Amino acid sequence: QVQLVESEGGLVQAGGSLRLSCAASGDTFSVYALGWFRQAPGKEREFVAGIWRGGGTYYADSVKGRFTVDRAYDWMTAYLQMNSLKREDTAVYFCAATTATTRALRVSEYDYWGQGTQVTVSS
Repeated sequence: QVQLVESEGGLVQAGGSLRLSCAASGDTFSVYALGWFRQAPGKEREFVAGIWRGGGTYYADSVKGRFTVDRAYDWMTAYLQMNSLKREDTAVYFCAATTATTRALRVSEYDYWGQGTQVTVSS
């Protein structure tokens, strides 16, 4: 089992920045990638960014160039740096972990989830 705990989100003005963290514990040796997803009211949960054990990263087109995902060297913490935030970035953000060894972009491919944290971007 893997436990994931996200840091607190917050309220930020459009154009501002916010950094989320995700602390992993438990059987982290089985984790191949950590991902960030988000879910806005009335919408499905969507992939935002992911980082693989080898260090490779992948981003949704909607956040490319604005968001950066990275991790601590010991693979116990992942981060999501969000810059140039827009109102449409408002959502509950989730950290997730997958044991799949291929690039995982879908909700169904992730095995463990954090509780989610609210990010609200105001105009």
